[in-house]
Amino acid sequence: MRTKILLILAYMISFFVVLEVFSRFYLPAKAGIDLIRLVSCDATWRNFWVKRHQTRSLELFYRFDVFDPTKGWALKPKLVNQRAFGSKVLNSNSKGIRGKEYSYERSEKKRILIFGDSFTFGDEVSNNETYSYYLQEKLPSSEVINLGVHGYGHDQMLIYLKEEGIKYRPDIVILGFVYEDTQRNILSFRDYAKPRFVLVDGQLELKNSPVPKPEKLLKNEFYRSRFIDLLTIICQKYRQLTKLQEKEAEAITTAILDEMLRVIRGVGALPVFVYLPTFNAMIIPGIKLTREEEYFSSYCQSRRINHLFLRPYFLSKAQSGVQVKTIQHWSPVEHQIAADAIVAYLTNIEALLPSNLATPPEAGAWQPN
Repeated sequence: MRTKILLILAYMISFFVVLEVFSRFYLPAKAGIDLIRLVSCDATWRNFWVKRHQTRSLELFYRFDVFDPTKGWALKPKLVNQRAFGSKVLNSNSKGIRGKEYSYERSEKKRILIFGDSFTFGDEVSNNETYSYYLQEKLPSSEVINLGVHGYGHDQMLIYLKEEGIKYRPDIVILGFVYEDTQRNILSFRDYAKPRFVLVDGQLELKNSPVPKPEKLLKNEFYRSRFIDLLTIICQKYRQLTKLQEKEAEAITTAILDEMLRVIRGVGALPVFVYLPTFNAMIIPGIKLTREEEYFSSYCQSRRINHLFLRPYFLSKAQSGVQVKTIQHWSPVEHQIAADAIVAYLTNIEALLPSNLATPPEAGAWQPN
């Protein structure tokens, strides 16, 4: 009997060894953007990063990234005319913010902070081609600070808001909302390892913080089971198909946005949420809300947040003959359209001080033309 048990154990161990060996060859070979498009989860993003790191001498994701223990990554400080995205130019201040230096001390100008992901940060455009830059040009009596960072989820934006944003004592805080970011809120690895929140008894609890340094992560990577990674990918694909992943993402996003609102209103600032459509969703005809827009609209209306949809503006421009870019990131044209729409909206609601919040005028009204 003992011999049979030992044989069974030996067969099981051999079986799992074979699966592990297979996974260690198969997964690195398949690791790439196509696998991520099929299943976006910690395992696919981490394997992609490891493979990319081994073939390109990048510390994190882009050359202008720097490791950040609380958020995973951030923009390197003191960049001067750094070439990025081909021929584009990137500059950052001493605090790793895209643009010029900003003092924590307030001037007479109103201060507007903008949080968001790569569309707000301005992937594929220069500093003077982002919608935050155009906002600054159109609002000379205000000071516009772009706190967007590529690849960020709302969880990282919340941490950034608490760590750095509130120090600027803003009058208005704009969130450039991209629906895809809700999925990032359930990840512990995206462009690099990142923190994430989970709900425990209805309260946010921070996990994977501080984030491990790249050298430590790579050192431990050899001991990580690729077979378990493969099982994780299969499991996440099932959760994706059954909408369980979407429900989890929206639940944690709602809790994160609630905390952002608490912080923003707690410092006496006015929150303004702007829905940034991406890719083909930018020019979907008609005024009916998409599934993603419905989530955003429902959340903002239930919390009485001034909010704006940009799709009608992109659609109107496209119908008038403007070539709207619906692949990859926005060009300067889309950033200009976004800035024009945001300026018009801020002017319309007279979003100057939080005192207006009690009776917001037609918050988030849909404007198809």
